[in-house]
Amino acid sequence: MQDSDYIKIFTDNFIVVQPLLERLKENDIPFIIKDESESSRLAGFGTSIKGLQDVFVPKNNTDQALELLKNFL
Repeated sequence: MQDSDYIKIFTDNFIVVQPLLERLKENDIPFIIKDESESSRLAGFGTSIKGLQDVFVPKNNTDQALELLKNFL
């Protein structure tokens, strides 16, 4: 497995994730969203867990992002 410069900080459905992404944007924290159900759908496959999105941030922004997440929840 390849080491990444990003770390997963949160997983939830699209509706919950979107306001968190807005807060990350407002604080200039880059992020990546991983949505396996959408990727599976686009590839023609199904998935048993629909709509869950993983939010990843750069490792050097983890502390700031987790503080925002704590206040968000």
